[in-house]
Amino acid sequence: MKKRKLGNDNLEVSAIGLGCMGMSHGYGPAADKKDMVNLIHKAVDMGITFFDTAEVYGPFINEELVGEALFPLRDKVIIATKFGIYTDAGGQQAQDSRPETIKRSVEGSLKRLKTDHIDLYYQHRVDINVPIEEVAGTVKELIREGKVKYFGLSEPGIKTIRRAHAVQPVTAVQSEYSLWWRKPEEELIPTLEELGIGLVPFSPLGRGYLTGKMDENTKLDKSDFRNILPRFTVEARKANHAIVDLLVEIAGRKKATPAQIALAWLLSKKPWIVPIPGTTKLSRLEENIGAINIELSPEELKEIDDASLKIEIEGNRYPEALEKRSGL
Repeated sequence: MKKRKLGNDNLEVSAIGLGCMGMSHGYGPAADKKDMVNLIHKAVDMGITFFDTAEVYGPFINEELVGEALFPLRDKVIIATKFGIYTDAGGQQAQDSRPETIKRSVEGSLKRLKTDHIDLYYQHRVDINVPIEEVAGTVKELIREGKVKYFGLSEPGIKTIRRAHAVQPVTAVQSEYSLWWRKPEEELIPTLEELGIGLVPFSPLGRGYLTGKMDENTKLDKSDFRNILPRFTVEARKANHAIVDLLVEIAGRKKATPAQIALAWLLSKKPWIVPIPGTTKLSRLEENIGAINIELSPEELKEIDDASLKIEIEGNRYPEALEKRSGL
């Protein structure tokens, strides 16, 4: 497995990580816990060292799963988790990044993850009610206490990154980034390069759409959160198939799969980009890891870039209320 470094602090991780959210949350009923523990162990066997979770996934049960799976392998892996989003009494997600809440959250995450430290601790979404300097200062305290090693932010705006970084160096920023969501290229990636911060793209396969295994006829479980995403309406799935057709064409030439081309494209962008595709299937895990060995020539990259920019993607990635939580 190839390795990459995130940020100026040289946090070294596998070139592709594993997003664990979908094992317990978001994409329909939770998968069998024993099966997912085995899948995580297989991922480690295949060289993955970077695992992503959050306290709100479940809530809590995804951290428990990751903690149980990685407890006997703790010295071999990097665990990232997140604070700042909770599920309220009405079942809706809300934000709270007050210092006292962060300090409670870290204790809960440490317990569920069965560890004495969190390698990478992200603010899950920027909380407009709490100055980012207070958030960064609180994480700085946790780093000083040894409970956290590195500080991260998820979907922050450029100004927020700079303000946080001035208080406590940010090691990594997590953001959605893929062939059908290229907005990070406008300001985020240049800023991260300037400051020496790594980028961790989530949903690098477009929440499954870029694998080519989904179309307008695909039936989603009623509890699958993609049901509320404008980009996943039947009409949008049908209209957006041009981006999949592009991947299928390139994949045919490279004797690869559309998913592998989508991941190889991301990996080619910068040496400090580490995507975290998620899966509950061993075959998909193996497929995703295979993307590491696919080399795209400058000509192929230009072809993909140019063609994808000409494709107008239908549907916003989130409903308006959720999109407002993003700083992008």
